[in-house]
Amino acid sequence: MTLAPRQHDILALARERGYVSIDELAQAFAVTPQTIRRDINQLAEQGLLRRTHGGAASEASSTQNTAYTMRAGQMREEKQRIAAAIAAHIPDHASLFINIGTTTEAIARELLKRKGLKVITNNLQVAAQLSAKADFEVLVTGGTVRSDGGIVGQSTVDFIQQFKVDFALVGISGIDEDGSLLDFDYQEVRVSQAIIDNARQVFLAVDSSKFGRNAVVRLGSITLVDRVFTDAAPSPTIKRLLAENKVQLDVV
Repeated sequence: MTLAPRQHDILALARERGYVSIDELAQAFAVTPQTIRRDINQLAEQGLLRRTHGGAASEASSTQNTAYTMRAGQMREEKQRIAAAIAAHIPDHASLFINIGTTTEAIARELLKRKGLKVITNNLQVAAQLSAKADFEVLVTGGTVRSDGGIVGQSTVDFIQQFKVDFALVGISGIDEDGSLLDFDYQEVRVSQAIIDNARQVFLAVDSSKFGRNAVVRLGSITLVDRVFTDAAPSPTIKRLLAENKVQLDVV
């Protein structure tokens, strides 16, 4: 099928940004949301885009993540809403794990409003933000430092396993329709597994573009977490899985 000029432009925007919403596309091209939905459906049928709730995402590789600078700019407003909602549920003087991810970095910024937190993290971006607060204690794991500021490796896992904390605040790269939590780096996944295993409550921070996104390494089931914070309701299948396993869903 030959693409219309507008569809070429939609595809280019999605590849540049990683994710585009129906509303912003409708405004940019001065057409109705229904028209944009038809364009997205046609592009998805050809395997050029992936439909998501309220928009579309570039059909990226399941073995390689999007570049950090691009991820940081994607779904910025949605991540901010998720971050504010999670931070509101963290009491002063709590102990926390925070893992790698641009959404967890947004949460860290919101946590600056809390008092007396003890934070253990394998994310240098998070550590840099939170260490500026005089009444916070911030511990950084050992391990191998990646270009995005994430720290991974066996020593990272060993460090995490020394603690039992009140809350784990975790992000993920993708969620399969069967509820599998997916990521791209097996070493990062091992650290996140240790974080989940050693927290009394686990909050998953995930914007809606992650539902249905493919990645090659399986962390475990979404039912491992206690609460899911997202910006739009997931599919009926995921909602049913959460309800059956008494995982609270917060749509913000």
